[in-house]
Order: sequence, then structure tokens, then C-alpha cells
Amino acid sequence: MGGADALCRGGRFALWHFSENPALSRFVPHVAKTSTSEEPLVWAIDTRHSPHFWFPRDCPRGCAWLTETTTEEDRVRFLGHSSARRLHVIEAAWAEPMTACTLYAYRLPIDTFESVHDAGYWISQEPVEALERVAVGNLIERHAEAGIELRITPDIWPFWHSVIFSTQRQPPSQRHPSRTTATAPPVGRPDLTVRTGRVPRTSPAGRCSGCATTRAESAPTVH
Repeated sequence: MGGADALCRGGRFALWHFSENPALSRFVPHVAKTSTSEEPLVWAIDTRHSPHFWFPRDCPRGCAWLTETTTEEDRVRFLGHSSARRLHVIEAAWAEPMTACTLYAYRLPIDTFESVHDAGYWISQEPVEALERVAVGNLIERHAEAGIELRITPDIWPFWHSVIFSTQRQPPSQRHPSRTTATAPPVGRPDLTVRTGRVPRTSPAGRCSGCATTRAESAPTVH
């Protein structure tokens, strides 16, 4: 299994860097514009979490998936009668850019990377050379082939608020800050994982590139 199939069908463990630039080869540590850390780093995402980046670079997105602790109530609440175990939500204004986007996934060597709190993000303090470049292809088809429900809505905030500001939020003691200290979104429901992309508006929780689960994290966009 290789190429786009390895991405959409959950292939072997690998680290990826997504970009709309087709000419990348060497990745040098730098301070990303979306980072709150001043430490130069190379950021990557693992195969399992790579669907978070099957979008145009600045597209706001909400990503949720079922876990072993997801209640039936929450499964029905967020996925309804769908057989999908994963849900991605984007705003209608991004439907056309989603279909027009040409995205590439660069596979990176794992030797110098370390995991960021097992959140799917990996960082390296050393330069790395890409091992291969994969054309992700049609992003909507990638979602369909991976069994991910892609939902288009006029406004992403009702979805975001329904999870993050649930009545069953975890207490602050459940938070585990990531390597980069930042104001993270409020901790969400313990049985549903939600991740958003960068939102070109002021979020009620500050940054929107973090993850809300039983821990709250923040990391730069990997594009």
C-alpha cells in the first residue's frame, strides 16, 4: 500500500507534512507563524491523524471521531444515522476551494522526531529531507474513500460550540498543555475528539488550531 491509498486507508505509520507547494524537498526548523513557541522546529503529523490536513491551508474545519468511550447519545448527536466513525465539518464558503485545491503530502524520516503528547503531532529540531511526495488528489474523494463523513454548513461555530461548551466538559485539572504553551480551547467532552483548523475570525477560546479532548493542546498548522 502506498501513495494516496496509504493515507486514506490508514496505512503503515509514517510522518507527513502537507503543503500546496509541489517543490519542497528539505524541511528546516523554523518558527511557524501560527506557533506560540520561539523554538525553531519541523512539524509533522502521523498517518492516523493526517485527515486533519486534507483541506486547503487556511480552511476552518472541525474534526470529530468516535473513541472507545463515546456514548451512544453522543454518537447519535454528532453522527446521527451515519455509519461513519469520523466527521469533518467545513463552511460552505470553502466548498469550492476544497474541490480546487491541489495538495501534496511529503513523507519525512522519523529518526529525529519526537511525539508531542501522543496527539498526532511530531517535532524535530533538526533539518530533514523528504523521502517522497504524494499527490493527495481530490480531497472530497479522499474523505469518501476513508469513510469520513464530510459535512458542509453555513457556519462552523454551532458545531464547535455544541462540543466544546457541552455540559459534560472535563475540569481544568484534566488539561495537559503541549510543548508550546498557549491559550488552548476549553476542554471538550471526554468521549469525543474535536480539532479545528485556523479560523479567520476571533475565537471565543483564542487559538483554534488546538485539540479539545480530555486534554487541551495547541500546535502550529502543519501545512
